[in-house]
Amino acid sequence: MPQRKNTFSSWRHRAAQRAVHAAWAWAQRSGSVTAERPGRLRFGAIGEATRLAFPLGTVFGEPWIHLGSHCIIGEQVTLTAGLMPDLDLGPDPILRIGDGVVLGRGSHVIADTTVTIGSDCYFGPYVYVTSTNHSYDDPHQPIGRQWPRMQPVEIGPGCWIGTGAVILPGARIGRNVVVAAGAVVRGSVPDHAVVAGAPARVVRRWTPDDGWQPPLRTPAPVPIPDGMTPGQLAALAELDEDGLARLAQLETEG
Repeated sequence: MPQRKNTFSSWRHRAAQRAVHAAWAWAQRSGSVTAERPGRLRFGAIGEATRLAFPLGTVFGEPWIHLGSHCIIGEQVTLTAGLMPDLDLGPDPILRIGDGVVLGRGSHVIADTTVTIGSDCYFGPYVYVTSTNHSYDDPHQPIGRQWPRMQPVEIGPGCWIGTGAVILPGARIGRNVVVAAGAVVRGSVPDHAVVAGAPARVVRRWTPDDGWQPPLRTPAPVPIPDGMTPGQLAALAELDEDGLARLAQLETEG
């Protein structure tokens, strides 16, 4: 026998669901951190229109963290300067993040010594950047009790760091570099390169003399022309190959 639907109970469930979603949206708006609303955090610098999404990850050593303008720091992103909270790290910033940087959800940037991220870098979710590695020189001591090794990390401007990538101490990544998802980067990476693997190696590179080598397999995407409306884009998406060819011919004749 089919059970009768309890209309009142269903209505209460929907009302409670809407209330929970509304409360969570309010918490996300209210809990986010900006220069105007820093909450308990006192960053060394935080630029205009930069926002740390709520819920926050672990954040400490913020007086030695400098954030540029127009950055988006996703939910549960960890930003730390120093080995632990409440240390005096001196007069200079330890973690520098440039303008227009996006750090994807769940990413970690661990700056026990200097870490610099250039402007307009985009990080996928769960990227791990660290300036510290565990040492294991003494075979008789637990690794976690041995003093770690630290080396500065530098990521040049305009880079794309794929999901789950790991940037190890001492890494020097050039300008406009693509780091593939899951790659583990150590050492130096030249400008305009694509690196992949663990450990990461250069799989493609651009130079002024040779262009991209190996050559790109697909043509570059064409930007949307200025002034095109959503309706025009929708109409264009419905055209088949013959329609696109006729449209291109009309543009050529015009």
